[in-house]
Amino acid sequence: MSDTQTLIDSRPPSVATLFIDRVAATPDGEAYRYPVPAASGQGPDAWKSLTWAQAAERVYAIAAGLIALGVRPEERVALASSTRVEWILADLGVMCAGAATTTIYPSTNTEESAFILADSDSRVLIAEDALQLAKARENRADLPELAHVVVIDPAGAEPVEGDPEGWVLTLAELEARGAEHLVKNPDAVTDRVSAITPDQLATLIYTSGTTGRPKGVRLPHDNWSYMAKATVATGLITAGDVQYLWLPLAHVFGKVLTSGQIEVGHVTAVDGRVDKIIENLPVVQPTYMAAVPRIFEKVYNGVAAKARAGGGAKYKIFQWAAGVAREYATVSQDNFRRTGNASVPFALGAKHKVADTLVFAKIREAFGGRLRACVSGSAALAPDIGLFFSGAGIHILEGYGLTESSAASFVNPGEAYRTGTVGKPLPGTEVRIADDGEILLRGPGLMEGYHRLPEKTAEVLESDGWFHTGDIGELSEDGYLRITDRKKDLIKTSGGKYIAPAEVEGQFKAVCPFVSNILVHGADRNFCTALIALDEPTILSWAQENGLGGKPYADVVASPQAVELIQGYVQRLNEGLQRWQTIKKFRLLPRDLDIEHGELTPSLKLKRPVVEREYKYLIDDMYAGSREA
Repeated sequence: MSDTQTLIDSRPPSVATLFIDRVAATPDGEAYRYPVPAASGQGPDAWKSLTWAQAAERVYAIAAGLIALGVRPEERVALASSTRVEWILADLGVMCAGAATTTIYPSTNTEESAFILADSDSRVLIAEDALQLAKARENRADLPELAHVVVIDPAGAEPVEGDPEGWVLTLAELEARGAEHLVKNPDAVTDRVSAITPDQLATLIYTSGTTGRPKGVRLPHDNWSYMAKATVATGLITAGDVQYLWLPLAHVFGKVLTSGQIEVGHVTAVDGRVDKIIENLPVVQPTYMAAVPRIFEKVYNGVAAKARAGGGAKYKIFQWAAGVAREYATVSQDNFRRTGNASVPFALGAKHKVADTLVFAKIREAFGGRLRACVSGSAALAPDIGLFFSGAGIHILEGYGLTESSAASFVNPGEAYRTGTVGKPLPGTEVRIADDGEILLRGPGLMEGYHRLPEKTAEVLESDGWFHTGDIGELSEDGYLRITDRKKDLIKTSGGKYIAPAEVEGQFKAVCPFVSNILVHGADRNFCTALIALDEPTILSWAQENGLGGKPYADVVASPQAVELIQGYVQRLNEGLQRWQTIKKFRLLPRDLDIEHGELTPSLKLKRPVVEREYKYLIDDMYAGSREA
């Protein structure tokens, strides 16, 4: 048996056990960094640290506090908060109490929050602030199981008339109650942890479906213990790393990153404020971070826009450098695949050295200067954007997984990564491609099933353990997986041709530096069309230079000049497509797509049915007068 397999097979029953082991092994090692805003609200944030021992003191107090509130093993404790160090401490506290975390995005509306709390039978809600408390309070009559709300930021979150006594308490009060409980019952937490079994429920994550109610995905403790061991076995993370963690921890992708960190004991800097990423990176200087493709697209568009604003010469240098980056990445990856050596011809290497001095070094510096790798997941990254960053020395390792598979089923292997693929399966995970191209998975990372939905579970999980992902893909001879599309998203035109819209959309994002979101439409139609939303800062910067300065976004995108600008990029896209894939017509949307309007999931995936329903009038207009209209 290989050392890797031994590592995975010998995994403990829970991450709670791993946490106790980690604290014992490196009590004085730095575990977490977190920002503390300046008292005046002005100036840069200060960053504070917690050692593993200090983190454990708070985790055990939270766990004991929950036990003192009467929370029993496997009972649900909901967490509605943005990404912050308290989220991690609370989640570990829930696990160390033997209970299960129900994750809720802070952006989830009141109605859906109430549904999740009720469907999960959550006994306690750990709420970030007064806003999250208000959502629970509004539906308290419909939540008889919800015995307490624990508020992290207490400002404005005091109990009000009508609240049951003790219903609202602060996180500090919970920890104080826990510390007191531990004085009387010093083994309360360790006893709970030692009693955890691998099949015991650890996490309940509700998928944000495009239609209907979300489904609760039941993930037992063994899933996270496996993920901790398997991700480390890939060599992706080491004890010397500094991770910058900003992803939503309510999402399975964010959650899996905390498990691997506990296994190796590296430092994690935690700050979920997306608007602080650019400011934080040079301060944190991470060696690795995970992100979704939209972040890399925004960085790429921002660099291109800055070059364009610098004048024609600067923009030409950027375009040349971008071409060199893609060529360098393509050649070096191809050579590594064939020979194990990522060498490039001398002439290309010389060009790359010049481009690095002029462009690439500045990009790496903006990422903090120490970045070894980025992991990208949740949606497909346009290969041309991946190749650009690869050639610039920002190595983006695409991965793949679902909520139902605890996030990480595939990841690209370090130096041997291949842009445009999601890499190889994690050790211990099996994959096969069904006759219709669907990706099937089997292994220790798979869910127990959907909460209270046995018929839905049976639709995707076969009796022999194979899980139907709903994604279409191809496996190379040496085991690299390429995702081509969602099974349900494949378009079949009225002419009988199949089109993968995500592939076309990704290519457009690579050629058009102004795009934010794009939806390709064409099912049962005789040609394809597109709804295009532009990146507001980028297009407004362009507007300033083209006689449209001062106009709002909606007016700029409605202008003939903007339509003509995007038409040029659509033509460039079409030149590289098959005839039946080409975009014959498009419309620019009056605003960008967002989470608040329900058009994007919290992990920034496009909700196609929602967008197509909302902008049906634009789609109908594009097909007006055609034969099928």
